[in-house]
Amino acid sequence: MRIGSRREDDFEINVISLIDVLLTLLMFFVLSTTFIEHSRLKVNLPKADSEAREATDNALTIVVDRDGHYAVGSDEVLGEGIEPLKSTIERVAGPDRGRIVVIRADAMTPHQNVVRAMDALGQLGFTRLSIATTPSEAAAGK
Repeated sequence: MRIGSRREDDFEINVISLIDVLLTLLMFFVLSTTFIEHSRLKVNLPKADSEAREATDNALTIVVDRDGHYAVGSDEVLGEGIEPLKSTIERVAGPDRGRIVVIRADAMTPHQNVVRAMDALGQLGFTRLSIATTPSEAAAGK
């Protein structure tokens, strides 16, 4: 009878450290994952009779809500005036100035807010602008 000694063929695998590593990796990936939220700003687009003409798959989107708050892509613009808007557009758009820009402005926002967005885009060198609309009832019934 052997007391205190183990046989040579008995072995055990300690999986506690493996579980610790896996849980750490899982937490890292969950916390570093980017969840795409297109915009926190809710807008009611104006209605138009014309149909969409260009595909806007890779377009930069600027959202203007009813209160004049801006969002570029999924980033909200913090601050008032044109300078914070320009810096956010530069950061999100990068060096590509030939990209299509879609302005999604609420139907009830003051016109000045849309003009400010267009002015910021013009100062940065963007030339391909589009204003998003929804089809009117007359155009939808065709």
